[in-house]
Amino acid sequence: MQENIHPSEFKITRQLRQEALGQKPALIWFTGLSGSGKSTLANATEQSLFQIGYHTYLLDGDNIRTGLCSDLSFSKEDRVENIRRIAEVAQLMMDAGLIVLSAFISPFRSDRDMIRDRVGSDRFLEIFVDCPLKVCEQRDVKGLYQKARQGLIKDFTGIDSPYEAPESPFKVIKTAEVPLEKGVTQLVEALDKKLK
Repeated sequence: MQENIHPSEFKITRQLRQEALGQKPALIWFTGLSGSGKSTLANATEQSLFQIGYHTYLLDGDNIRTGLCSDLSFSKEDRVENIRRIAEVAQLMMDAGLIVLSAFISPFRSDRDMIRDRVGSDRFLEIFVDCPLKVCEQRDVKGLYQKARQGLIKDFTGIDSPYEAPESPFKVIKTAEVPLEKGVTQLVEALDKKLK
């Protein structure tokens, strides 16, 4: 079947789009436990980047799960497939010259390594949203930890499924210690140097 697939060569290249937008496409990958503040941090970071002139797009776990990945369960295999699809979408957006921000638990290093290999290690900026499990459980706005503790949700990261922290992330933001505004400022300053 694969022998019948022949990707097209386009006249407008990634390089031309990059030059037109005046930025280096990148994938800013926010990873951390549920409730760590990934989406909040990613959203605020995108807003700040957009305000200073960057062309961005934010991909978020729950939003992707309601559309592109609505057919997937939360089994280990489907979680891997969920991340693979996100990497492919991010790659297309980067080809269009965009800076893509992605907020996903993505608990396994092997999955994040797969994304890094797919998009290129120089364009994969891993942000570890570091927050103690106890604090995440206290926040638990969706009630997921409580359901996991009751056995109503299986393979829940941090409860009965492991979270493998990044070994050398681009940036670590400790959301239980650093106010959102300060975390965003630290992140945007570091990103601004990298993305020009």
